[in-house]
Amino acid sequence: MLLKDIVDGYMRMVSWIEEHCSRCLKTERWGGSVLLMVIDAAFTSIGLNYFTAVVPKVEEFNRKFVESGKVRSLQELAKADLDELRGVWRNERSWMIAMNIASYLSSLTTRNDDRNALRNWAGKASLEGWRDDPVGRIKGVGIVTFQYLRMMGGVDTVMPDKIVKRVIAEILARANVEMPSTDIEFVRLVERMAPEVGYKAIALCWMTWLIQSEAGMSRIEKYAALLPKI
Repeated sequence: MLLKDIVDGYMRMVSWIEEHCSRCLKTERWGGSVLLMVIDAAFTSIGLNYFTAVVPKVEEFNRKFVESGKVRSLQELAKADLDELRGVWRNERSWMIAMNIASYLSSLTTRNDDRNALRNWAGKASLEGWRDDPVGRIKGVGIVTFQYLRMMGGVDTVMPDKIVKRVIAEILARANVEMPSTDIEFVRLVERMAPEVGYKAIALCWMTWLIQSEAGMSRIEKYAALLPKI
């Protein structure tokens, strides 16, 4: 069976996904708030359920800190009170990741332009050199978080997390294509594969998460009302 035919079968389950991916590539997730995107990435890094654990807590942070005017930018997050932040999310490791990312990205702009800082970093960041990147060197930032931030900064790529790799491995096996052995080789294969099958790499990435089932329902159905927000 041709690889494109196999991928088409998966992508038909998420026919509306282009809108979501376009929002991500334009750095418009979370209403365009890079502050919330960085917190999203930091919370996601510890492996809890994205829709039931991460998203509600990012929304809570938005209500308690952003809308109240306490923390409105990456620069302000970098200097925020850790004990106060832990009132929303108790995991200190996540906050250190978020605050260190915020500190570095905010140093890239003199105009307090968070969006420009993230996009400039993402466009220049090297996948192969991720461990030596200022963001990649932050304790707790692995290649998955690194790639997630690059995606939200406008780079059409994928995260080599376990779900993405599992679903893509199924697709490759059905097409008799060998699964790469390293995360970097995996990302590069999907990036090459995407235009060949007629989709963006980021769309293949989001597809793998959204076709998963929870409590007998696909995430597409279960979180339909939530997806436009993120």
